[in-house]
Amino acid sequence: MVSCPGSVGVRRLFDEMPPNKEGKEAPQVSSVDRIGALPDEILHHLLSFLPAQEAVRTSVLARRWRHLWKFTTGLRIVEFGDARSVQDVRRFVDHLLILRGHAGLSTFEIEFSEFSEDDVPYLNLWTRFAVLCKVRALTLLLYHDKFLCLDGPRLVSQDLRTLHLMGVSLQGAFLDFSSCRALEDLKMSHCQIDVDKISSLSMKSLSISYCRSNLDYRVSVFAPCLVSLTLDCFRGRTPLLESMPMLETAFLRLGYACRDFCVNYYIYQGFCGGNGARCVNCLAYKDGSSNTVLLGAIYNAKHLELISPLAMIIFARDMEWCPTFHKLKTLLLNDYWCVGPDYDALTCILKHSPALEKLTLQLAPEGQAPKLEIKGSYSSVERSTEISEHLKLICVKYYAVDDRVLQLLKFMCTYNIRFSFE
Repeated sequence: MVSCPGSVGVRRLFDEMPPNKEGKEAPQVSSVDRIGALPDEILHHLLSFLPAQEAVRTSVLARRWRHLWKFTTGLRIVEFGDARSVQDVRRFVDHLLILRGHAGLSTFEIEFSEFSEDDVPYLNLWTRFAVLCKVRALTLLLYHDKFLCLDGPRLVSQDLRTLHLMGVSLQGAFLDFSSCRALEDLKMSHCQIDVDKISSLSMKSLSISYCRSNLDYRVSVFAPCLVSLTLDCFRGRTPLLESMPMLETAFLRLGYACRDFCVNYYIYQGFCGGNGARCVNCLAYKDGSSNTVLLGAIYNAKHLELISPLAMIIFARDMEWCPTFHKLKTLLLNDYWCVGPDYDALTCILKHSPALEKLTLQLAPEGQAPKLEIKGSYSSVERSTEISEHLKLICVKYYAVDDRVLQLLKFMCTYNIRFSFE
């Protein structure tokens, strides 16, 4: 390892450091240095909230501060002053990591809006460095129209608990966390996920929002200890969820960028079943398989939100082999589940939710929030035997009163549910 005397090393860092945007010198210390009198451990923690450049600048405040920055519990490599891109800080960060060494880290954050292909090896190296420092929370956020590629060998860490990724392309074995046995929280947003499987035996919370895949097959998710799941507007083929017996809360929203849709839905006023010209998506589900894509993995959840555009076929196909949601207490459904005149999807899921206590039906145009709400409950005279005897509250949220809303309320009345307009 390259080593430098303390004063020379700090001078080198200052040479590589972009100046403050205002060109100001480091702040002067007052005659009474109350902050400097705090214990080292507290100062290490406080400095971890500063951008790395600012943390290093504190070394000139006084002799007491000369080496404190080397032992911060967190590092933030972020935009600061005139440093707007990864290229602006590459040499500074390289020297910073050499001088700092492998002292332990609680948090490590990289956040930039500009980067180039030449920056890729640097960002990969910094990420691996954080893992070597036994980081517990690793964050990599890139706000750009390109994706940074994270590839290579899988991460190996006994300390990593939280991983947050944005604007990266994930390939190879990067999302195989079999060697990260402490990982509990994985959040991915606006990422490209081109891996066979997302795998973890320890993960408890998983969020995949506005991500995409260019693969012709489904990315599978193996996380048997998962408690909370968010799958929001995935672009490409919907990921395949494997069994999640400990799941409690799930939010599943399919968007228009999902490839699992019936191209003839609006022509046939329903799913064409593969009989329509060019509808290979419906045809693909006529293989006789009883494997579900989403619903079969989340049947143990206590709280569910299921949202989809009308033409998406995943939920409709899964409902043919619908599991029983024995623990489900609260359920939110959108227009997709409320298509008359038979309301097959809504009827099916209600019949398979024997413990349901609260049902919310949300009817509103795409991209608009419901403005009105009506609440209903079981008639005290007679209860339906086809749905949960525990159902206490039914909320129908809608944008405006129209035939669709009126027909839905009429249908719900067949289950002896009465609504009151307030």
